[in-house]
Amino acid sequence: MKIGVSGFAWARGFRQSHFPLLSQLRERGFRGFEIPMFTPADLPVAAIRRAFEEADLDCTICAILPPGINPIDPDPEARSKSFSHLVECVQAASDLGAKLLGGPLFAPIGYLPGHRPSPDERKWAVECFQSLGAALDANQVTLSLEPVNRSETFFLRTAAEARSLCEAIGHPRIGVTIDTFHANIEEKSIPAAVRSLGPWLRHIHASENDRGVLGSGHVGLAETLQVLREIDYDGYIVLEGFGYSPAEKEAPGALWADPRVTPEDIALQGLAYLRSLGA
Repeated sequence: MKIGVSGFAWARGFRQSHFPLLSQLRERGFRGFEIPMFTPADLPVAAIRRAFEEADLDCTICAILPPGINPIDPDPEARSKSFSHLVECVQAASDLGAKLLGGPLFAPIGYLPGHRPSPDERKWAVECFQSLGAALDANQVTLSLEPVNRSETFFLRTAAEARSLCEAIGHPRIGVTIDTFHANIEEKSIPAAVRSLGPWLRHIHASENDRGVLGSGHVGLAETLQVLREIDYDGYIVLEGFGYSPAEKEAPGALWADPRVTPEDIALQGLAYLRSLGA
């Protein structure tokens, strides 16, 4: 199976100081690396693409909506601005050489308005992503929407909800990412959730229940990997854990990751664990 690792293990952003990681990871057996994206203009796109090409490493993108961007905002001007942002993300992904752009792009992380998703919010999401189809086609990019847990969103939490939304959108370049950290909270069975997506499954984030080293917690992936084999899944499995580095003050794990677990531990021990399961 194709295995990658997320840049979130090291830092919130991806800078030129991180470029040497790419060739090192390729040498250790990784085939891909996932770039965190918040505001596309903040990334040195041309330099990043050259670095990936030199390392012979595939690029995938995990995008997080920045402040002020919300495709299901009640304000039509805010929705229009958000659509323009998503088009910029698709173009940046293409410029980076990535074929997949994923993430919880339906609403901002932490947007919890205190009600269940309304018919209007669902309609706005469908309209937004249907309209985005032309940019995806023009750039040959797949969009993979990632359900996240109830502490981070009210809108799309489960594989069933994500599949329903994708069916309503009805575009062949739009599918679903399953992140095992979130699925561990929201799904009755992670393997069943993966199987239920059928052709809508486009991407996997392999993550432990505490975002630590894969295999050190209770998520377990043997059955999930077996399902992926049975359905002939040919996408990426991207390790998404958060390590600790004193030099990265804004990294996702800076305040709570185990200080004994480095970003390299997340990557290399996680890879070894997946290989031990036959990935």
